[in-house]
Amino acid sequence: MRLLLFLLGWMVKAALVLLAIVVLNFCLVRLAPGDVASVLAGESGAADPDFLARTRAEFGLDRPLPAQLLTYVGNVLSLDLGVSYRTRRPVADMVLERMPATLLLTGAAFVFALLVGPALGVLAAIRARRPADTLITVAALVFYAMPIFWVGLLFILFFSVTLGWLPPFGMRSMIPPSGDLARALDTARHLVLPALTLGLFYVAIYARLTRGAMLETAGLDYVKTARAKGLPEWRVVTAHILRNAMLPIITFAGLQAGHLVGGAIVAETVFAWPGIGRLAFDALLQRDYNLLLAVFLASAVAVVLFNFITDLLLRLADPRIGAAGR
Repeated sequence: MRLLLFLLGWMVKAALVLLAIVVLNFCLVRLAPGDVASVLAGESGAADPDFLARTRAEFGLDRPLPAQLLTYVGNVLSLDLGVSYRTRRPVADMVLERMPATLLLTGAAFVFALLVGPALGVLAAIRARRPADTLITVAALVFYAMPIFWVGLLFILFFSVTLGWLPPFGMRSMIPPSGDLARALDTARHLVLPALTLGLFYVAIYARLTRGAMLETAGLDYVKTARAKGLPEWRVVTAHILRNAMLPIITFAGLQAGHLVGGAIVAETVFAWPGIGRLAFDALLQRDYNLLLAVFLASAVAVVLFNFITDLLLRLADPRIGAAGR
């Protein structure tokens, strides 16, 4: 019964959050200067008032903003996200075509960050105030402070231009190799640099978060009691310290998983990765409002879903959260 109430409450909150995001995104995008009519007029060299008026009337951009908003919200509620102003294709199809590439990139970055970051944090906590701790802490601060695009450019210069080990751009080679395994390996080689670039920022956060949580948990009374009972240190660390220190890590992992989808735009742009981040960047430059709003909505849905998974994992990791009704 408690789980059913949790699911119902989550669905209501998710619907309200998504509706608010749809309205806010629409207002912010439409308040930006310029529109697709001016872009098309500039490209065609026909920037006369009649052309602009006809184009705006064709896309409904000449209507008052509240009327456009009501029409858009009604279409979204009926699962119609509209068509692209540029290609005249349904934007839902365009987003779904690009989504697998983004999920592959963000999934690889997420797994990489989740495996390496907490492991480095545990090592730093065990070796606190020793050279290994200092080295991990400095490396984490460096990768946390460096912009993602700059890390990506450095990787391209070193691993692609200087060493020639990995391809710098794209998802596949210009001439794909024959065979499923060969094509999969070719995609994996193209995936390494963007996944590392996107994941290193979160590795740094995980390492710092895990180290702090473990050092804080290690000073609690029940950990001292476990050591006083003569339990092996490895068991104290894994069963008593790490288990409780995982709660903030699970919370951040849920936030990171959702934000990765929307935040992949920098890595996808630097490495010419054909995902929705690059699609959003192109839509922004071309003032393709419907396509841009569809990408924003897809990112918002991902954030909401991953937050739901995070809540479930937190309840499984600490049943007191569910019992308290939080």
